[in-house]
Amino acid sequence: MKQIILALGIMIASVSAFAQTSAPQPTATPQKAENFVKFKEMTHDFGKIKQNVPVTYDFAFSNISSKPVVIESATASCGCTTPVKPEAPIAKGKNDKITAGFNAVNLGPFTKSILVKIAGVDQPVEIKITGEVLNEIDYAKYEKEKGPRKS
Repeated sequence: MKQIILALGIMIASVSAFAQTSAPQPTATPQKAENFVKFKEMTHDFGKIKQNVPVTYDFAFSNISSKPVVIESATASCGCTTPVKPEAPIAKGKNDKITAGFNAVNLGPFTKSILVKIAGVDQPVEIKITGEVLNEIDYAKYEKEKGPRKS
């Protein structure tokens, strides 16, 4: 019995001693969406908006790469934000937009993110919308204090 345990111990020790670890694989630098598209603005502040009145904003961008880009997805951080992306490829040097819609149901300040993923690119770009949703009474007070709009 002692011989079997000794043999197993020697075998385990020798296997461990001669086990080779694989050399670390060189890691490629991840590609970033910012190297392919440039947004005119990364954040839009809606300011104070009235509850239950949806708002939208167009995030304009340009293709700054040397080839057409495809917006694979535009994913919002919550269901209250609805991004709409272009379906067709955007040619080199051309402009397009991501439309961010916000439903304005919940009261209070908000900050919402939209991750824009480009086909074949590792890291998406993040754009944001911010603002504050006011109830009808508070919004009316805000409008009155703000005064008439200038055209």
